[in-house]
Amino acid sequence: MNETGYTILFITAGNVTEAEKLGGIILRDHHAACVSIIEGVKSTYWWRGKLESAHESLLIVKTRNSQLDMITRLIKENHSYSTPEVVAVPVTGGSPEYLEWIGREVPEIGRV
Repeated sequence: MNETGYTILFITAGNVTEAEKLGGIILRDHHAACVSIIEGVKSTYWWRGKLESAHESLLIVKTRNSQLDMITRLIKENHSYSTPEVVAVPVTGGSPEYLEWIGREVPEIGRV
C-alpha cells in the first residue's frame, strides 16, 4: 500500500451543532484542510454490554498524518461523549491537485 502522508478521519458527534463546533476547532489552527459534516447518520453500536442506537452527525476530516494526535486530543477535550470516535484511514491515492492543496493548507506538526 502506498501512503501519501495524508489521512481521512471519521468523527461522530451527537448533533450538527456539536459537529460544527468540533469542525471549527479543528480548522481554526489549520489542523485540517477540510471538514465535511453529514447530518442524520444512524449509528448502532455496543455500549457497556447493551446494543444502542443514536442519530448523529459525521465529520469527515481531510488532514496530514502528523496531525492525528493533535486532532484526537482536541476532540477528547471538546466532545460531549466520554469515548468519542476518532478513526483514521490512510489516503493511498487521489487527485494530485487535491492532495497538494491539503499539503498547502495543513502544516506538518512542528512547522508553521
